[in-house]
Amino acid sequence: MANVIVIGAQWGDEGKGKITDLLSRSADVVVRSQGGVNAGHTIVVQGKTFKLHLIPSGILYPNTECIIGSGTVIDPKVLLQELEQFQSLEVSTENLFISQTAHVTMPYHRLLDMASETRRGKHKLGTTGRGIGPTYADKSERTGIRIIDLMNPNGLQEKLEWTINYKNVILEKLYNLSPLNPEAVIEEYLEYAEQLRPYVVDSSLKIAEAIQKRKNILFEGAQGTLLDLDHGTYPYVTSSNPIAGGACVGAGVGPTVIDRVIGVAKAYTTRVGEGPFPTELHGKVGKLLGNRGAEFGTTTGRRRRCGWFDGVIGRYAVRINGLDCLAITKLDVLDELEEIKVCIAYELNGKTCNHLPSNAKEFAQCKPIYETLPGWQQSTTNCRVLDDLPQTALSYLKFLAELMETPIAIISLGASRDQTIIVEDPIHGPKRALLNVNGEPVSSTFD
Repeated sequence: MANVIVIGAQWGDEGKGKITDLLSRSADVVVRSQGGVNAGHTIVVQGKTFKLHLIPSGILYPNTECIIGSGTVIDPKVLLQELEQFQSLEVSTENLFISQTAHVTMPYHRLLDMASETRRGKHKLGTTGRGIGPTYADKSERTGIRIIDLMNPNGLQEKLEWTINYKNVILEKLYNLSPLNPEAVIEEYLEYAEQLRPYVVDSSLKIAEAIQKRKNILFEGAQGTLLDLDHGTYPYVTSSNPIAGGACVGAGVGPTVIDRVIGVAKAYTTRVGEGPFPTELHGKVGKLLGNRGAEFGTTTGRRRRCGWFDGVIGRYAVRINGLDCLAITKLDVLDELEEIKVCIAYELNGKTCNHLPSNAKEFAQCKPIYETLPGWQQSTTNCRVLDDLPQTALSYLKFLAELMETPIAIISLGASRDQTIIVEDPIHGPKRALLNVNGEPVSSTFD
């Protein structure tokens, strides 16, 4: 038995969807702990592409229970669209469960999100405009609508009549937008409620029962460490806590039940939206990474900014999350490069800086200090064990593991499930050092 948290170790978009999907075959339960439709996972299985925003990746395994935890914020319209997508592809959703205490994204949240971002002008944060921030803001102000409220038609109508009239004042007076029709919104969401009712449960209790039965549980985070509201590159962050500790809060479990934490990082770095990005590449190499890596957001379609691997934020992610192993994704994107750079530290005000500055202005002034490694200039997409990798590719991975002082358990070499080297199964495998400073790499796979 193992309870494993999977989190992003960069700015999100690290390929967590594929890694979660791979690990889900060893899991009995997969729990989504935070975020909303601002998150996006793309999974390719037998030539079919699945784009997920709310439903956990484990839904593709018929015997795996999938729980959307209380720390998430749910847009019912999007969730129902995802359900229809799976049902049209004859993928069963009978093992999907939704927390009754998760908060609901309403139409006024989306309108306020987009209006606020527009009003910021050059100071915009780069949000997805999907209403996530305003939903979490209402949650903190204790004026939010929860799934359990949707299940109570009379109570929902009373709460929404007051809330929508209040939000309409802001929409009209502050942003010069047309008001919402309370009756129309209430009718729409009551219909959503009836469609979602069969999936609604006490998620914390359900997870606790799974723990008592010693089931394998995979806790799936959205976004990435550097987007964490408290520990990310504030203010260019999301509105929740994508770090490992946030998974416990969002799922409703204590930290003592967690056995392992695996961090997912690309073999290079990407970022969507605004904010400092020390290793960002603006020239030919940056475009090559973007094109070869298909770096477009699942949720927004925006082109991701690309740059070299940043070891400073990597070490920070290890520390903040307590990572005990890594999954390195998109190694194949680097296949054509003659040389590859890795940021090992920053230069700030003429001094070497080995740690991530908390001040956004200081972070924006950081210049990367690079170490240059040779490329391998041959395809890795068909590699299935470590011995298949070119020696220089293996050396690159060992360098990353040594830089972050954390072993690598999984290496992804493409979008498909089979384009993966599993050095160690983080759920069933023993805890052991792999690709670390003193250890030799072990060639292995698991079925």
